[in-house]
Amino acid sequence: MTDMTNLTNVTRKRSHSSAATREYYVYFAVIFLATLPLAILTWTLTALRQMALPSRGPVKSAWSQAQIITPRIFSA
Repeated sequence: MTDMTNLTNVTRKRSHSSAATREYYVYFAVIFLATLPLAILTWTLTALRQMALPSRGPVKSAWSQAQIITPRIFSA
């Protein structure tokens, strides 16, 4: 006779893990979209003041901010 209880527990653990991963990506996307306008504004003002393009673009700046903020939310 086959023991199906072990198989059921494995699938439950995977769905919990994938749910947490999906939730992380949703938070990451929301934070990225929230920081993008400010990053564009900051990049534009810096470019106008220095009359040269900054080394980091606005998308990279917003991406790094989202990478910093999102884990802090999940660790709290």
